[in-house]
Amino acid sequence: MKQHIPNALTLARLFGAGLFIALLAVWSAGENDTMLLVSAGVFILAVITDALDGFLARKWDAVSMFGRVMDPLADKVIVLGGFVMLASPAFEVEGRMISGVYSWMVVVIIARELLVTAIRSVMEARGVDFSASLTGKLKMVLQSVAIPLALVLTWLHLESEGDSWYSGANLGIAWAVVGVTVASGIPYVTRAIRASKQLTD
Repeated sequence: MKQHIPNALTLARLFGAGLFIALLAVWSAGENDTMLLVSAGVFILAVITDALDGFLARKWDAVSMFGRVMDPLADKVIVLGGFVMLASPAFEVEGRMISGVYSWMVVVIIARELLVTAIRSVMEARGVDFSASLTGKLKMVLQSVAIPLALVLTWLHLESEGDSWYSGANLGIAWAVVGVTVASGIPYVTRAIRASKQLTD
């Protein structure tokens, strides 16, 4: 029975991702702003299941093909979905994004994920171990903290009737996420280049 718990947690995270995105999809600034806090809570719970299902899968030796496929999918859906929603028109107030996240930032973040996924697929198909690097894990942690923090700061911005400190903090966080996300992709590219040279030698 316990062998199925990690997969159940992964499915719960996928459901949580859908709920998280749905909540932000129906929210608009100035209306039901507490929904931002609810969304942040849903996101945090989903991230907790991410840490928990991996720990339990390793502890109980319950790593499965389902988990190997669906676990990273669930991660990408909720994190990338979170940034897409933060860049949606609902967060634009008086011509600026109070979430701090602009559409071009989301393009950069998604491009990095697609690049690393493509590199990993090619390398592992050629028998090269391409596990996540420390920088990749740190990137995931930062993104997972940035999204609920941006929602809370957005709520504070709206509750304070437009105090620019909160939106300014969000912009700083968004820039930090973009910088770390891009930087975290560099080790994967360099590893791929070195591995390719070794394979062709």
